[in-house]
Amino acid sequence: MNKEKRIEDSKTTIFKAVFPNTTNHYDTLFGGTAMQLMDETAFITATRFSRQQMVTVSSDKIDFKKPIPAGTIIELTGKVTHVGSTSLKVIVEIFVEEMYSESREKAVSGEFTFVAIDENKKPIKIA
Repeated sequence: MNKEKRIEDSKTTIFKAVFPNTTNHYDTLFGGTAMQLMDETAFITATRFSRQQMVTVSSDKIDFKKPIPAGTIIELTGKVTHVGSTSLKVIVEIFVEEMYSESREKAVSGEFTFVAIDENKKPIKIA
């Protein structure tokens, strides 16, 4: 399978409801919770692309553009944007949707770098 097809097939979409136990005192999603969900989405995307053991080595410039209120639905999307010899980059975006309207807008975006590792946790070539 060629690289473009692998990238397309590894795109990942996850939906979550924003419940009060995930929000701060402003009734918006905790930034740390958003980052955790983004890293998880990126990990799944990287693993689906490589089908190898992958670990996060960095997160780059996470932009919080809009608050994510309690009582909304979020959609996290992950897509591989670059493939190196042992590492790859995944961009993750979070879109916020009102539950009872068709309002939808991008709230957060960031890029994550992953490295493929062997059983000794040493970097290996992405197959």
